Amino acid sequence: MSGIIGKKIGMTSLFDEEGKNIPCTVIEAGPCTVLQVRTEEKDGYYAVQLGFDDRSEKNVGKALLGHFKKAGSTPKRKMVEFRHGFDGLKIGEEVKVDLFSEGEYVDVTGTSKGKGFQGVVKRHGFGGVMQATHGQHNRLRAPGSIGAGSDPSRVFKGMRMAGRMGGNQVTVQNLQVIKVDNEKNLLIVKGAVPGPKNSYVIVRRWN
Repeated sequence: MSGIIGKKIGMTSLFDEEGKNIPCTVIEAGPCTVLQVRTEEKDGYYAVQLGFDDRSEKNVGKALLGHFKKAGSTPKRKMVEFRHGFDGLKIGEEVKVDLFSEGEYVDVTGTSKGKGFQGVVKRHGFGGVMQATHGQHNRLRAPGSIGAGSDPSRVFKGMRMAGRMGGNQVTVQNLQVIKVDNEKNLLIVKGAVPGPKNSYVIVRRWN
């Protein structure tokens, strides 16, 4: 399994041969620079570290700056290790969007949009007063009963309640690659991917 680091540009729609409207996500995929190659002898496992999206040197610490200069690369904002699918790559080489081909299926990992502190209706899809069951009474969006008082005299772990929502790592599997633009480093996949615009995503393909 190999992959590439990208940035979510936004969503659009394309039409297939039958005239059907297909919602798509546009991803700026690469080019990514090989910053480090980990080996079984030295590190105990094999992996390739890729870097994506240039950043200013003044905002990088000396240790990390030395890491980039050793690879002959400019400082990068996002770095990810891939353990499989990149055999034979050397430090300083580039991985581009031509890694993918139209029609294949990929997995896309990103960070979902943060929603802050939310109630049970938005966070867990409770019905509110429209389905007033389990102790829910005369309050529109209240969670209702969270457990009996006498027995078990406590609230079970995992009880669905209000709290922080979003901002989690999410992977959407089996998204079809609709189009690959090698000149502009763009990858267009069918459907939606997690995260807001300009957020980083990891696109993985299965060898």
